[in-house]
Amino acid sequence: MKECDIMSILEVKDLYFSYGQKRVLKGINLKVDKSEMIGIIGANGSGKTTLLRNISGYLKPDKGSVLIFGKNIRSLSVKERAKLIGYVPQDIIYDFEFTCYDIVMMGRIPYLRRFQSEGKEDKEIVREAMEMTNTWQFKDKPVRELSGGERQRVYIARALAQRPKILLMDEPVSHLDIKYQIEVLSIAKELSLNGILVISVLHDVNLASQFCDEIVIMREGTIMAKGEPKKVLTFENIKLAFSIDVQIFEDPITRTPYIIPSLNGKEKLKVV
Repeated sequence: MKECDIMSILEVKDLYFSYGQKRVLKGINLKVDKSEMIGIIGANGSGKTTLLRNISGYLKPDKGSVLIFGKNIRSLSVKERAKLIGYVPQDIIYDFEFTCYDIVMMGRIPYLRRFQSEGKEDKEIVREAMEMTNTWQFKDKPVRELSGGERQRVYIARALAQRPKILLMDEPVSHLDIKYQIEVLSIAKELSLNGILVISVLHDVNLASQFCDEIVIMREGTIMAKGEPKKVLTFENIKLAFSIDVQIFEDPITRTPYIIPSLNGKEKLKVV
């Protein structure tokens, strides 16, 4: 058995992080042993994006560690991290007139030596990533001319071009209409089925329920629940995390929880 087969893909151990004097993450522990799709949900300010940025290595924790295949993320070079982790932030605005093709090709930089030009394989990988995200039609268009949703799909393609083992996405469907929300999350789900660990911050609890194998619920800088949607998307957990009363039904097709707010805020849990 290979070494990578007997260790976790990702392990976050006793992680603390602060912005100045404000403690944002408080003793986070998270362990993932297999490729799957994980959704992180929680109220605004609960620490979702900050956790994602600590996992990616963009932020340095005050205390604790992030291990990727047993290696501390802080011990890896930028290129080494980029070969393991693809990160899609909420949005990026470029000051230069890069085409969409240029942006996605940036995902191949970790694999190129200094002053080396991209080769045939790099171009094939870029085209594949753009076709998967339905952005090949924009390849010659400046990225600044795209809508927010179109740009987001280009950034996902760039991350896919890195051929990562872990794909981190921060609200990847926030600017997309419902058609492309389903398309992007379906791509993410397919990637998870093909050996990539996908972790995504999602605001839509029902999309998280439908697409994610496991859900992490954050509250005030801590993980208050983690597990399969049916186990963690309960009336009590939603009430505690979002300060709202809800009704929970079972989706007749996916058999996953479907959540709607209670109109009067006083209704008890109803499961149909």
